Formats: sequence, structure tokens, C-alpha cells
Amino acid sequence: SVNVTGSVNLLELCAARGVRRVIYASSGGAVYGNPRRVPVDEEHPVNPVSPYGVSKHVVEHYLYLYGCNRGLEWVALRYANVYGPRQDPSGGAGVVVIFAERMFRDERPVIFGDGSAERDYVYVDDVARANVLALERGEGLVNIGSGVGTSVTGVFEAVRNAVGWSGEPEFQPARTGEVDRIYLSAERAAEVLGWRPEVSFAEGVAGTVEWVKKGSSAGR
Repeated sequence: SVNVTGSVNLLELCAARGVRRVIYASSGGAVYGNPRRVPVDEEHPVNPVSPYGVSKHVVEHYLYLYGCNRGLEWVALRYANVYGPRQDPSGGAGVVVIFAERMFRDERPVIFGDGSAERDYVYVDDVARANVLALERGEGLVNIGSGVGTSVTGVFEAVRNAVGWSGEPEFQPARTGEVDRIYLSAERAAEVLGWRPEVSFAEGVAGTVEWVKKGSSAGR
């Protein structure tokens, strides 16, 4: 009702009111499903394994439809796992801020599965820059990712080092619909947007942890 119907309503209004261009926040981490190869480029088959991934891909089809039939310019940025300052640690996404928040409270972060699952993490500043570039450049489907896979255990270690915490994680069973390993090729982004990631994972984690610290009881 939100991701699909809400998006279609918005596209209809854009077409009716003469909006020239739409930038859609899609999900490279969810639409591809379990990839046949990595890094995943935009030509890779799309087989999402979660309702969220399905909903994101459905709207990409509607963008194509409105482009063909109503002349709407569009670009769908397929984000990897976006992280950084101002991400809500109380939500279900954002493992970096969730881990950091729990560590500052001296609580054990939860890892679902054995921690070997790999994701592509891209810093929020890099994602914002991609959106600014897409205001005037690019079309169609464009991955926005680092091109590097980092395991959940690797994320835990990076955050623990940045926080200076000495505890261990709590392991729980893997969740249904989670992809085992994925990271994205950003070659098309470089070609059509002139975009490449600039913030390393270590730099991004440090900046995110500093922001969490300032907002936590440990940082006040």
C-alpha cells in the first residue's frame, strides 16, 4: 500500500502536473535476491526473495511504463546498504548504528545467522551525492554501492573497534528472506553519473559511531 500504490499515485500526479524527472530510491540489496555472481551489475537477473524487494522492483516497472506512455524522465538508483549519521537505531535496518547504540549501552548486539553473510555498505554522503548528480544525469537502472562485500562479523568488529567496546555478540537464527552474499558493481554509475564511492567503510563507521556517541547517554 505504501511502496507500490503510494508510488504509483505519486507517478500519476507527476505525469499530470508536468514533473520532468523522477529519482527513485530502489534497493540493490533486495531486488536481485541471491545473486549468481558478484559484484552484481544492472544486467543481472532480478529475483527478490523478500516482499520488500518485490515491492521495490514493481515500482521500477511502473517507472518504465510512465516513461514510455507519459514521457516521464526517470532514474532508479539501486542503493546498497546505506548507513551513516542520523540513521534510526531503533528501527529494523541500519546494522552499524544498531550495533553502536547497543555497545554504548554495554548491551550485546545481535547477529542473525553465523555472521558470514556479506553485504555492500555505502555511506550516506556518497548516496546523497549520487542523488544530486542524478538530478541532471543518467537514466534507467543504476547501482549505487561500494563494490565490496563486508560480512556481518566484519561490521561488528569494525564498530567494536571504533566504539572501544570489549564484549561479544549474541547469535540468533538467520531470518527468512535474507540474502547470503551480495555486493554491487558501480561501473554504470561511474559511466552515466560520474559517480564513485569516496568514503571508505572504516571512515564511514568512524563518523557514524561518533554521531551515535554524541546522541547516546555515554556521549552526554
